Amino acid sequence: MTTTPVTSTPVTAAPLLRAEGLHIAFPGRHGAARARAVDGVDLAIRPGEIVALVGESGCGKTTLARSLLGLVPPTDGRVTFDGAPLDYSARALKAYRKRVQLVLQDPSGSLNPRHTVYDAVAEGLRIHRYGGDERAAVAEALSRAGLRPPERFFLRYPHELSGGQRQRVVIAGALVLEPELIVADEPVASLDASVRGEILALLLRLRTELGLSALVVTHDLGLAWNIADRVAVMYLGRIVETGEVEQVLTAPRHPYTQALLSVLPEAPGEPVVLTGEPPDPSRIPAGCRFHARCQILASGEAERAGVADACRGEDLEVLNGGGEAQVACHWARLGT
Repeated sequence: MTTTPVTSTPVTAAPLLRAEGLHIAFPGRHGAARARAVDGVDLAIRPGEIVALVGESGCGKTTLARSLLGLVPPTDGRVTFDGAPLDYSARALKAYRKRVQLVLQDPSGSLNPRHTVYDAVAEGLRIHRYGGDERAAVAEALSRAGLRPPERFFLRYPHELSGGQRQRVVIAGALVLEPELIVADEPVASLDASVRGEILALLLRLRTELGLSALVVTHDLGLAWNIADRVAVMYLGRIVETGEVEQVLTAPRHPYTQALLSVLPEAPGEPVVLTGEPPDPSRIPAGCRFHARCQILASGEAERAGVADACRGEDLEVLNGGGEAQVACHWARLGT
């Protein structure tokens, strides 16, 4: 991890987007218990801030992101934007999605192969009945996304573009509505390594030039280091560690965060191999929800520290989602 982290937004800034006590549960099949995909989450994103939401597949991070976009109403808790609770009426959600845009992982799947680049970027303007100069707005969005001169791309189709160019078209389609925040779900996962840096640099530049906020959903802590102000690490429906990216990724306190970092190529020592799979979200265990896979508990270190019983039986409170470093771990808190 050699890139210098970006400068954080002041922690005193009021959140632009906030999840408060968010729960999302899906009905089980044939009378089975409900799956608690998001099980008590507080998370805040401030103006001009990039937050990375990190965790392995199945931890609930994409469900959380979809709920923040208004696509999945919460079972309990609430989402607020610019201080107001999210309104789930069709009219209100349409207005909200002009201010908060989604950038998906696979640009090929996001773009209609029968639509030109111009039509793909102009689609949002047409949905929202834009009253200005459509051609100028499309050109400006493409230019901001790094496709210059923009007119050269107007009549091209997705199959005529490289993967990086397609992702830039998707980003331009989000930018054309001049949103205040974007939710990027694995925005570079499908791209070659040589192109990933360009897209990450683009997102950082857009934050600087436009004051754009972003939630970047990823399994890659290396990506979080390169782009985020803050990081929130998610496991089995909850945030287990959060704080400024440099704090969390240079001195991780939660054993799960430590395990995720240990597999990065530049990490010192041997990788931590987690045993087993994450528990079923319909049968979340008592105590710390990570304890069945925890390397600290398995090594006997938690027993020697006198917290093993708490790890297995005492639940941890929901982290408050603020800017300060926080951890949901009985063992880690012994050192605080």
